[in-house]
Amino acid sequence: MSPHAARKRRVRRSVAAGVPFVVLAAIAVTGTATGAPTDEKEKAPRITSTATLGDVPLGTFSNSLLPGTVSDDRGVDLGGIGSDIYPAGRKGEFWTVTDRGPNGQIKVDGKKRRTFPVPGFDPAIVKIRVSGDTVKVIDALPLTTSSGKPVTGLSNQEGRDEAPYTYDAKTALAYDPNGLDTEGIVRAHDGSFWLVDEYGPSLVHVSARGKVLKRYVPKGLKLAGADYPVVEALPGVLLHRKGNRGFEGLAQLPGGDLVMAVQSPLSLPDEDAGDASRTTRLLRFSPKKQAVTAEYAYRFDAVDVVDPGEDDTSELKISSVVAVGRDRLLVEERTDKAARLQTVKLDRRSDILGERWDDAATKPSLEELDDPAGSGVPVLKKRLLVDLGAIDGVPDKIEGVARVNSHTLALINDNDFGMTDGTEAFDKDGRLVDSDVETTVSYVRLPKGL
Repeated sequence: MSPHAARKRRVRRSVAAGVPFVVLAAIAVTGTATGAPTDEKEKAPRITSTATLGDVPLGTFSNSLLPGTVSDDRGVDLGGIGSDIYPAGRKGEFWTVTDRGPNGQIKVDGKKRRTFPVPGFDPAIVKIRVSGDTVKVIDALPLTTSSGKPVTGLSNQEGRDEAPYTYDAKTALAYDPNGLDTEGIVRAHDGSFWLVDEYGPSLVHVSARGKVLKRYVPKGLKLAGADYPVVEALPGVLLHRKGNRGFEGLAQLPGGDLVMAVQSPLSLPDEDAGDASRTTRLLRFSPKKQAVTAEYAYRFDAVDVVDPGEDDTSELKISSVVAVGRDRLLVEERTDKAARLQTVKLDRRSDILGERWDDAATKPSLEELDDPAGSGVPVLKKRLLVDLGAIDGVPDKIEGVARVNSHTLALINDNDFGMTDGTEAFDKDGRLVDSDVETTVSYVRLPKGL
Protein backbone atom coordinates (compact mmCIF):
# COMPACT_ATOMS: atom_id res chain seq x y z
CA MET A 1 0.00 0.00 0.00
CA SER A 2 1.36 3.40 -0.96
CA PRO A 3 0.27 6.60 0.80
CA HIS A 4 -1.65 8.95 -1.48
CA ALA A 5 -0.08 12.24 -2.33
CA ALA A 6 -3.38 14.07 -2.64
CA ARG A 7 -4.90 15.39 0.57
CA LYS A 8 -8.47 16.64 0.80
CA ARG A 9 -10.37 18.37 3.58
CA ARG A 10 -12.37 15.82 5.49
CA VAL A 11 -16.04 16.47 6.24
CA ARG A 12 -17.40 14.60 9.25
CA ARG A 13 -20.99 13.53 9.85
CA SER A 14 -22.35 11.61 12.78
CA VAL A 15 -24.34 8.46 12.16
CA ALA A 16 -27.32 8.06 14.47
CA ALA A 17 -27.65 4.74 16.26
CA GLY A 18 -30.12 2.45 14.62
CA VAL A 19 -30.11 4.13 11.21
CA PRO A 20 -30.17 1.44 8.48
CA PHE A 21 -26.95 1.15 6.53
CA VAL A 22 -28.77 1.84 3.27
CA VAL A 23 -29.15 5.47 4.29
CA LEU A 24 -25.65 5.86 5.70
CA ALA A 25 -24.45 8.33 3.11
CA ALA A 26 -22.25 11.22 4.05
CA ILE A 27 -21.38 13.55 1.27
CA ALA A 28 -18.65 16.09 0.59
CA VAL A 29 -18.08 18.19 -2.51
CA THR A 30 -14.52 17.75 -3.69
CA GLY A 31 -13.06 19.35 -6.80
CA THR A 32 -16.18 19.17 -8.97
CA ALA A 33 -15.54 20.46 -12.48
CA THR A 34 -18.07 23.17 -13.36
CA GLY A 35 -18.58 25.87 -15.96
CA ALA A 36 -19.44 25.85 -19.63
CA PRO A 37 -16.86 23.97 -21.70
CA THR A 38 -14.88 25.89 -24.26
CA ASP A 39 -14.31 24.59 -27.76
CA GLU A 40 -10.75 23.75 -26.74
CA LYS A 41 -11.96 21.67 -23.78
CA GLU A 42 -14.35 19.80 -26.05
CA LYS A 43 -11.37 18.54 -28.02
CA ALA A 44 -9.82 16.92 -24.97
CA PRO A 45 -11.07 14.44 -22.36
CA ARG A 46 -12.30 16.20 -19.22
CA ILE A 47 -13.99 15.53 -15.92
CA THR A 48 -17.62 16.64 -16.00
CA SER A 49 -18.42 15.91 -12.34
CA THR A 50 -17.00 14.40 -9.18
CA ALA A 51 -18.96 12.88 -6.29
CA THR A 52 -17.62 11.94 -2.88
CA LEU A 53 -18.54 9.32 -0.29
CA GLY A 54 -18.44 10.79 3.20
CA ASP A 55 -17.82 9.15 6.54
CA VAL A 56 -19.59 5.98 7.64
CA PRO A 57 -17.98 4.15 10.59
CA LEU A 58 -16.74 0.78 9.39
CA GLY A 59 -18.09 -1.02 12.44
CA THR A 60 -21.57 0.40 11.90
CA PHE A 61 -21.51 -0.63 8.25
CA SER A 62 -20.16 -4.15 8.83
CA ASN A 63 -22.34 -4.97 11.81
CA SER A 64 -25.47 -3.86 9.96
CA LEU A 65 -24.73 -6.63 7.44
CA LEU A 66 -23.48 -9.33 9.84
CA PRO A 67 -24.04 -8.40 13.49
CA GLY A 68 -21.01 -8.80 15.71
CA THR A 69 -18.51 -8.99 12.87
CA VAL A 70 -16.45 -5.97 13.97
CA SER A 71 -15.84 -5.40 17.68
CA ASP A 72 -13.55 -2.39 17.21
CA ASP A 73 -13.11 -0.51 13.94
CA ARG A 74 -10.27 1.61 15.41
CA GLY A 75 -11.83 4.76 13.98
CA VAL A 76 -11.76 3.51 10.39
CA ASP A 77 -14.57 4.58 8.04
CA LEU A 78 -16.06 2.64 5.16
CA GLY A 79 -13.67 2.86 2.21
CA GLY A 80 -11.85 0.64 -0.19
CA ILE A 81 -14.98 0.22 -2.33
CA GLY A 82 -13.00 1.53 -5.28
CA SER A 83 -11.54 -1.87 -6.12
CA ASP A 84 -13.91 -1.91 -9.10
CA ILE A 85 -17.12 -0.38 -10.43
CA TYR A 86 -19.79 -1.96 -12.65
CA PRO A 87 -23.04 -0.42 -14.01
CA ALA A 88 -26.10 -1.53 -12.03
CA GLY A 89 -28.67 -0.69 -14.70
CA ARG A 90 -30.25 2.53 -13.48
CA LYS A 91 -28.69 5.89 -14.23
CA GLY A 92 -26.02 6.77 -11.70
CA GLU A 93 -26.11 3.39 -9.96
CA PHE A 94 -23.14 1.05 -9.79
CA TRP A 95 -22.00 -2.13 -8.11
CA THR A 96 -18.66 -1.81 -6.36
CA VAL A 97 -16.61 -4.18 -4.23
CA THR A 98 -14.31 -3.71 -1.28
CA ASP A 99 -10.92 -5.34 -1.11
CA ARG A 100 -9.76 -7.38 1.91
CA GLY A 101 -10.25 -4.44 4.23
CA PRO A 102 -8.00 -2.00 6.07
CA ASN A 103 -4.42 -3.20 5.86
CA GLY A 104 -0.94 -1.77 5.98
CA GLN A 105 2.72 -2.56 6.43
CA ILE A 106 5.05 -1.97 9.36
CA LYS A 107 8.73 -2.88 9.47
CA VAL A 108 9.84 -5.02 12.39
CA ASP A 109 13.51 -5.95 12.61
CA GLY A 110 13.95 -4.76 9.03
CA LYS A 111 11.15 -6.93 7.61
CA LYS A 112 7.71 -5.75 6.54
CA ARG A 113 4.69 -7.22 8.30
CA ARG A 114 1.17 -7.07 6.85
CA THR A 115 -1.26 -5.58 9.35
CA PHE A 116 -5.03 -6.08 9.57
CA PRO A 117 -6.34 -3.43 12.00
CA VAL A 118 -9.94 -4.69 11.70
CA PRO A 119 -9.48 -8.46 11.31
CA GLY A 120 -13.20 -9.14 11.60
CA PHE A 121 -13.95 -7.08 8.50
CA ASP A 122 -15.85 -9.01 5.85
CA PRO A 123 -15.43 -7.98 2.19
CA ALA A 124 -18.69 -6.77 0.69
CA ILE A 125 -20.41 -5.98 -2.57
CA VAL A 126 -21.64 -2.40 -2.26
CA LYS A 127 -24.27 -0.77 -4.46
CA ILE A 128 -23.94 2.99 -4.77
CA ARG A 129 -25.87 5.83 -6.34
CA VAL A 130 -24.03 8.81 -7.76
CA SER A 131 -26.15 11.95 -7.73
CA GLY A 132 -24.60 15.33 -8.30
CA ASP A 133 -21.67 15.65 -5.92
CA THR A 134 -22.76 12.82 -3.63
CA VAL A 135 -22.13 9.08 -3.43
CA LYS A 136 -24.75 7.17 -1.44
CA VAL A 137 -24.64 3.55 -0.30
CA ILE A 138 -28.04 2.12 -1.25
CA ASP A 139 -27.41 -1.59 -0.72
CA ALA A 140 -24.68 -3.97 0.37
CA LEU A 141 -24.11 -7.72 0.40
CA PRO A 142 -21.67 -9.39 2.79
CA LEU A 143 -19.59 -12.17 1.27
CA THR A 144 -20.32 -15.40 3.12
CA THR A 145 -19.30 -19.04 3.09
CA SER A 146 -21.61 -22.00 2.43
CA SER A 147 -22.63 -22.02 6.09
CA GLY A 148 -23.28 -18.26 6.15
CA LYS A 149 -20.12 -17.20 7.97
CA PRO A 150 -18.08 -14.16 6.85
CA VAL A 151 -15.27 -15.00 4.44
CA THR A 152 -12.98 -12.32 6.02
CA GLY A 153 -10.11 -10.68 4.18
CA LEU A 154 -7.31 -12.53 5.97
CA SER A 155 -4.45 -14.32 4.24
CA ASN A 156 -5.13 -17.93 3.21
CA GLN A 157 -2.00 -20.02 3.43
CA GLU A 158 1.12 -19.95 5.57
CA GLY A 159 4.26 -19.91 3.47
CA ARG A 160 2.47 -18.56 0.42
CA ASP A 161 0.58 -15.47 1.58
CA GLU A 162 1.74 -12.63 3.78
CA ALA A 163 1.52 -13.49 7.48
CA PRO A 164 -1.31 -11.45 9.06
CA TYR A 165 -0.71 -9.28 12.14
CA THR A 166 -2.65 -6.91 14.37
CA TYR A 167 -2.69 -3.16 13.72
CA ASP A 168 0.62 -2.61 15.53
CA ALA A 169 2.36 -5.60 13.88
CA LYS A 170 3.08 -7.10 17.30
CA THR A 171 0.68 -10.05 17.39
CA ALA A 172 0.23 -12.69 14.71
CA LEU A 173 -3.31 -13.46 13.52
CA ALA A 174 -4.61 -16.79 12.29
CA TYR A 175 -4.67 -17.56 8.57
CA ASP A 176 -8.12 -18.06 7.06
CA PRO A 177 -8.59 -20.37 4.04
CA ASN A 178 -11.93 -18.65 3.40
CA GLY A 179 -10.30 -15.21 3.15
CA LEU A 180 -10.66 -13.22 -0.06
CA ASP A 181 -8.85 -10.15 -1.31
CA THR A 182 -11.61 -9.24 -3.74
CA GLU A 183 -11.00 -6.83 -6.60
CA GLY A 184 -12.88 -6.91 -9.96
CA ILE A 185 -16.66 -7.33 -10.15
CA VAL A 186 -19.26 -8.01 -12.85
CA ARG A 187 -22.90 -9.08 -12.57
CA ALA A 188 -24.18 -11.99 -14.63
CA HIS A 189 -27.55 -12.06 -16.38
CA ASP A 190 -28.97 -14.38 -13.68
CA GLY A 191 -28.23 -11.84 -10.95
CA SER A 192 -25.20 -13.62 -9.54
CA PHE A 193 -21.81 -11.96 -9.36
CA TRP A 194 -18.31 -12.83 -10.50
CA LEU A 195 -15.34 -11.49 -8.56
CA VAL A 196 -11.61 -11.91 -8.82
CA ASP A 197 -9.24 -12.32 -5.90
CA GLU A 198 -5.56 -11.60 -5.41
CA TYR A 199 -4.66 -14.40 -2.99
CA GLY A 200 -5.17 -17.47 -5.22
CA PRO A 201 -5.30 -15.78 -7.56
CA SER A 202 -8.86 -16.89 -8.04
CA LEU A 203 -12.14 -16.33 -9.83
CA VAL A 204 -15.09 -16.38 -7.45
CA HIS A 205 -18.75 -17.02 -8.31
CA VAL A 206 -21.10 -15.43 -5.78
CA SER A 207 -24.87 -15.69 -5.45
CA ALA A 208 -27.17 -12.69 -5.74
CA ARG A 209 -27.16 -12.57 -1.92
CA GLY A 210 -23.39 -12.78 -1.48
CA LYS A 211 -22.80 -16.49 -0.80
CA VAL A 212 -19.66 -17.92 -2.40
CA LEU A 213 -20.88 -20.61 -4.79
CA LYS A 214 -17.51 -21.68 -6.11
CA ARG A 215 -13.91 -20.47 -6.08
CA TYR A 216 -11.73 -21.34 -9.08
CA VAL A 217 -8.01 -21.45 -8.24
CA PRO A 218 -4.77 -22.48 -10.00
CA LYS A 219 -3.97 -26.16 -10.34
CA GLY A 220 -1.73 -27.24 -7.49
CA LEU A 221 -2.78 -24.55 -5.02
CA LYS A 222 -4.02 -27.18 -2.54
CA LEU A 223 -6.18 -24.81 -0.53
CA ALA A 224 -7.58 -26.86 2.34
CA GLY A 225 -10.26 -26.06 4.89
CA ALA A 226 -12.40 -23.59 2.95
CA ASP A 227 -16.11 -23.54 3.78
CA TYR A 228 -17.19 -23.37 0.14
CA PRO A 229 -16.37 -25.39 -3.01
CA VAL A 230 -12.85 -24.85 -4.35
CA VAL A 231 -11.98 -26.05 -7.87
CA GLU A 232 -8.47 -26.14 -9.32
CA ALA A 233 -9.39 -25.00 -12.83
CA LEU A 234 -6.87 -22.25 -13.64
CA PRO A 235 -3.41 -22.71 -15.17
CA GLY A 236 -0.85 -23.78 -12.57
CA VAL A 237 1.62 -21.17 -13.80
CA LEU A 238 -0.49 -18.61 -11.88
CA LEU A 239 0.93 -20.03 -8.66
CA HIS A 240 3.88 -17.77 -9.45
CA ARG A 241 1.87 -14.60 -9.06
CA LYS A 242 3.73 -11.79 -7.36
CA GLY A 243 2.82 -11.24 -3.69
CA ASN A 244 -0.29 -9.04 -3.39
CA ARG A 245 -0.52 -8.88 -7.20
CA GLY A 246 -2.98 -11.59 -8.24
CA PHE A 247 -6.10 -10.94 -10.34
CA GLU A 248 -7.33 -7.36 -10.18
CA GLY A 249 -9.23 -6.64 -13.39
CA LEU A 250 -12.36 -8.49 -14.55
CA ALA A 251 -14.55 -7.94 -17.61
CA GLN A 252 -17.68 -9.64 -18.91
CA LEU A 253 -17.89 -9.95 -22.68
CA PRO A 254 -21.29 -9.66 -24.43
CA GLY A 255 -21.50 -13.43 -24.87
CA GLY A 256 -20.97 -14.05 -21.16
CA ASP A 257 -17.30 -15.06 -21.17
CA LEU A 258 -15.08 -13.45 -18.53
CA VAL A 259 -11.63 -11.90 -18.94
CA MET A 260 -9.28 -11.76 -15.94
CA ALA A 261 -6.13 -9.69 -15.76
CA VAL A 262 -3.08 -10.65 -13.72
CA GLN A 263 -2.22 -7.36 -12.04
CA SER A 264 1.54 -7.58 -12.60
CA PRO A 265 3.97 -9.92 -14.38
CA LEU A 266 4.42 -13.32 -12.77
CA SER A 267 7.54 -13.95 -10.71
CA LEU A 268 9.10 -16.28 -13.25
CA PRO A 269 11.61 -17.63 -12.64
CA ASP A 270 11.93 -15.40 -9.57
CA GLU A 271 10.87 -12.10 -8.04
CA ASP A 272 13.65 -10.12 -9.71
CA ALA A 273 12.51 -11.27 -13.15
CA GLY A 274 8.90 -10.37 -12.37
CA ASP A 275 9.82 -6.95 -11.03
CA ALA A 276 11.79 -6.13 -14.18
CA SER A 277 9.22 -7.51 -16.63
CA ARG A 278 6.64 -5.57 -18.64
CA THR A 279 4.67 -8.63 -19.79
CA THR A 280 1.60 -9.80 -17.91
CA ARG A 281 -1.30 -12.10 -18.83
CA LEU A 282 -5.03 -11.97 -19.54
CA LEU A 283 -7.15 -15.12 -19.28
CA ARG A 284 -10.53 -15.86 -20.85
CA PHE A 285 -12.93 -18.04 -18.83
CA SER A 286 -16.14 -19.70 -19.97
CA PRO A 287 -18.75 -19.93 -17.18
CA LYS A 288 -20.58 -22.56 -19.26
CA LYS A 289 -17.51 -24.78 -19.55
CA GLN A 290 -16.16 -23.70 -16.14
CA ALA A 291 -12.74 -23.55 -17.73
CA VAL A 292 -10.12 -21.17 -19.07
CA THR A 293 -10.45 -21.16 -22.86
CA ALA A 294 -7.70 -18.70 -23.86
CA GLU A 295 -4.67 -16.87 -22.50
CA TYR A 296 -3.01 -13.76 -23.88
CA ALA A 297 0.30 -11.97 -23.40
CA TYR A 298 -0.17 -8.29 -22.61
CA ARG A 299 2.75 -5.86 -22.84
CA PHE A 300 2.90 -2.73 -20.64
CA ASP A 301 4.30 0.52 -21.96
CA ALA A 302 7.53 1.65 -20.29
CA VAL A 303 6.88 2.84 -16.76
CA ASP A 304 8.05 6.40 -17.47
CA VAL A 305 5.58 6.56 -20.35
CA VAL A 306 2.68 5.52 -18.11
CA ASP A 307 3.94 7.73 -15.29
CA PRO A 308 6.65 10.30 -16.15
CA GLY A 309 7.48 10.61 -12.46
CA GLU A 310 8.24 6.91 -11.95
CA ASP A 311 11.29 4.84 -12.90
CA ASP A 312 10.48 1.55 -11.13
CA THR A 313 9.04 -0.97 -13.60
CA SER A 314 7.61 -3.06 -10.76
CA GLU A 315 5.09 -0.27 -10.11
CA LEU A 316 3.21 -1.13 -13.34
CA LYS A 317 -0.18 -2.75 -12.78
CA ILE A 318 -3.45 -3.56 -14.52
CA SER A 319 -6.31 -2.61 -12.22
CA SER A 320 -9.33 -2.60 -14.49
CA VAL A 321 -10.51 -4.23 -17.69
CA VAL A 322 -13.81 -3.25 -19.31
CA ALA A 323 -15.68 -4.87 -22.19
CA VAL A 324 -16.50 -2.32 -24.91
CA GLY A 325 -17.69 -4.70 -27.61
CA ARG A 326 -17.35 -8.22 -28.83
CA ASP A 327 -13.82 -9.33 -27.93
CA ARG A 328 -12.81 -5.71 -27.31
CA LEU A 329 -11.54 -4.36 -24.02
CA LEU A 330 -10.35 -1.26 -22.27
CA VAL A 331 -7.27 -2.08 -20.22
CA GLU A 332 -6.06 0.27 -17.50
CA GLU A 333 -2.28 0.45 -17.12
CA ARG A 334 -1.33 2.36 -14.00
CA THR A 335 0.97 3.22 -11.16
CA ASP A 336 -0.39 4.73 -7.96
CA LYS A 337 0.00 8.21 -9.43
CA ALA A 338 -1.01 7.86 -13.08
CA ALA A 339 -3.09 5.71 -15.43
CA ARG A 340 -3.68 5.21 -19.14
CA LEU A 341 -6.51 3.35 -20.87
CA GLN A 342 -5.66 1.15 -23.84
CA THR A 343 -8.06 -0.55 -26.25
CA VAL A 344 -7.26 -4.13 -27.23
CA LYS A 345 -8.94 -6.84 -29.28
CA LEU A 346 -8.76 -10.45 -28.15
CA ASP A 347 -7.47 -12.12 -31.30
CA ARG A 348 -7.69 -15.92 -31.51
CA ARG A 349 -4.27 -15.94 -33.13
CA SER A 350 -2.84 -14.45 -29.93
CA ASP A 351 -3.94 -17.34 -27.72
CA ILE A 352 -0.99 -18.90 -25.84
CA LEU A 353 -2.99 -21.19 -23.53
CA GLY A 354 -1.25 -24.53 -23.00
CA GLU A 355 1.91 -23.49 -24.81
CA ARG A 356 5.40 -23.58 -23.30
CA TRP A 357 4.81 -20.22 -21.63
CA ASP A 358 2.47 -22.00 -19.20
CA ASP A 359 5.32 -24.26 -18.12
CA ALA A 360 7.24 -22.74 -15.20
CA ALA A 361 10.33 -24.68 -16.34
CA THR A 362 10.53 -22.82 -19.68
CA LYS A 363 13.80 -20.91 -20.08
CA PRO A 364 13.71 -18.05 -20.65
CA SER A 365 10.21 -17.47 -19.29
CA LEU A 366 7.68 -15.23 -20.98
CA GLU A 367 8.36 -12.64 -18.30
CA GLU A 368 12.10 -12.65 -19.02
CA LEU A 369 11.75 -11.81 -22.71
CA ASP A 370 12.81 -8.24 -23.47
CA ASP A 371 10.96 -8.40 -26.79
CA PRO A 372 8.24 -11.08 -26.63
CA ALA A 373 6.89 -10.30 -30.09
CA GLY A 374 10.39 -10.53 -31.55
CA SER A 375 10.70 -13.95 -29.89
CA GLY A 376 7.58 -15.22 -31.59
CA VAL A 377 5.04 -14.54 -28.84
CA PRO A 378 1.77 -13.13 -30.25
CA VAL A 379 1.41 -10.12 -27.94
CA LEU A 380 -1.96 -8.38 -27.97
CA LYS A 381 -2.02 -5.21 -30.05
CA LYS A 382 -3.25 -2.11 -28.28
CA ARG A 383 -4.09 1.53 -28.91
CA LEU A 384 -4.06 4.38 -26.42
CA LEU A 385 -7.54 5.76 -25.80
CA VAL A 386 -6.86 8.28 -23.05
CA ASP A 387 -4.12 9.30 -20.64
CA LEU A 388 -5.98 9.82 -17.37
CA GLY A 389 -2.89 11.40 -15.83
CA ALA A 390 -3.23 14.29 -18.27
CA ILE A 391 -6.76 15.16 -17.15
CA ASP A 392 -7.08 17.77 -14.41
CA GLY A 393 -8.83 16.48 -11.31
CA VAL A 394 -8.39 12.71 -11.76
CA PRO A 395 -7.51 11.26 -8.33
CA ASP A 396 -4.56 9.00 -7.62
CA LYS A 397 -4.94 5.22 -7.53
CA ILE A 398 -7.84 4.74 -9.93
CA GLU A 399 -8.72 1.05 -9.65
CA GLY A 400 -12.22 0.90 -11.16
CA VAL A 401 -13.44 1.99 -14.58
CA ALA A 402 -16.97 1.61 -15.94
CA ARG A 403 -18.48 2.48 -19.28
CA VAL A 404 -21.47 4.79 -18.79
CA ASN A 405 -22.11 5.39 -22.49
CA SER A 406 -20.09 5.71 -25.69
CA HIS A 407 -18.62 9.05 -24.59
CA THR A 408 -18.51 8.76 -20.81
CA LEU A 409 -16.52 6.71 -18.31
CA ALA A 410 -16.96 6.47 -14.55
CA LEU A 411 -13.75 6.25 -12.51
CA ILE A 412 -13.49 5.23 -8.86
CA ASN A 413 -10.38 5.41 -6.68
CA ASP A 414 -9.20 3.14 -3.89
CA ASN A 415 -8.70 5.30 -0.80
CA ASP A 416 -7.25 2.37 1.21
CA PHE A 417 -9.78 3.02 3.99
CA GLY A 418 -7.86 6.18 4.84
CA MET A 419 -4.80 4.17 5.88
CA THR A 420 -1.11 4.73 5.32
CA ASP A 421 1.84 2.48 6.06
CA GLY A 422 4.13 2.64 9.07
CA THR A 423 3.74 3.02 12.80
CA GLU A 424 2.24 6.50 12.38
CA ALA A 425 -0.96 5.08 10.86
CA PHE A 426 -2.48 4.82 14.35
CA ASP A 427 -2.19 7.05 17.39
CA LYS A 428 -1.15 6.00 20.89
CA ASP A 429 -4.69 4.84 21.61
CA GLY A 430 -4.81 2.63 18.53
CA ARG A 431 -7.13 4.95 16.59
CA LEU A 432 -6.63 5.66 12.90
CA VAL A 433 -4.76 8.79 11.87
CA ASP A 434 -6.77 9.28 8.70
CA SER A 435 -5.02 10.10 5.42
CA ASP A 436 -7.91 12.41 4.45
CA VAL A 437 -8.14 10.72 1.06
CA GLU A 438 -11.79 10.14 0.19
CA THR A 439 -13.57 7.69 -2.11
CA THR A 440 -14.71 9.54 -5.22
CA VAL A 441 -16.53 8.73 -8.44
CA SER A 442 -15.59 10.93 -11.39
CA TYR A 443 -17.26 11.09 -14.79
CA VAL A 444 -14.88 11.60 -17.71
CA ARG A 445 -16.13 12.82 -21.07
CA LEU A 446 -14.35 11.40 -24.13
CA PRO A 447 -14.88 13.63 -27.19
CA LYS A 448 -13.98 10.85 -29.65
CA GLY A 449 -16.04 8.22 -27.86
CA LEU A 450 -15.34 4.51 -27.45
